[in-house]
Amino acid sequence: MSTINKDVIVDESNCSEAKVVEAKEEEEEELQKLLVPDMQSLPLTPPSAVETNFETYFALDFMKPAHDQYVYRHANGLCVIGLAPSHIAFKDEDGVTAVDFNVGKSDRSGMKVTGKRKKNAQHFESNTSLCKISTKNDTYIVRCCVKGSLLEVNQQLIKQPELLNVSSHREGYIAIIMPKPADWLKIKASLVSLQEYKKLREVS
Repeated sequence: MSTINKDVIVDESNCSEAKVVEAKEEEEEELQKLLVPDMQSLPLTPPSAVETNFETYFALDFMKPAHDQYVYRHANGLCVIGLAPSHIAFKDEDGVTAVDFNVGKSDRSGMKVTGKRKKNAQHFESNTSLCKISTKNDTYIVRCCVKGSLLEVNQQLIKQPELLNVSSHREGYIAIIMPKPADWLKIKASLVSLQEYKKLREVS
């Protein structure tokens, strides 16, 4: 074999190896893009557990003007109920100062639900009273706003009502309710989304 042919074969071999290396580098680069997101596209703060695991809805002017409540619905159907930032109670001086679950004919804080079948769960209408919250100037009734079985109330609020003022959307939730799927479809139609809430209440 001539020296020229040998040189051609070596060049072609080197070229093939270079293409393989280049292809591998491109694959690694693409993989890196998939695994490591562009820092510029990341939000300033990571999404909270609520934003990740729940759909957010709001019941505006529920039964009375400015009685705004939120409904966080989990994929399993559970609904967390609480006071929206625009609730009238937060406009009073010093905000909420007391929470009382003794409303109607029973004390909601005394209920105990057990087992997978949620034995002893009470079934309430959307307008059923959950608790009374007091401020320096007034008292307000917080209602279920979702028809379903009351599974839990946040008893921590009895001793720490200030949680409503500092973290109403998390530790300061009011109750957890499980609606029936058919009832939820009707309830959902009466609620507004987070985007609609921000526009209607002019909050960020």
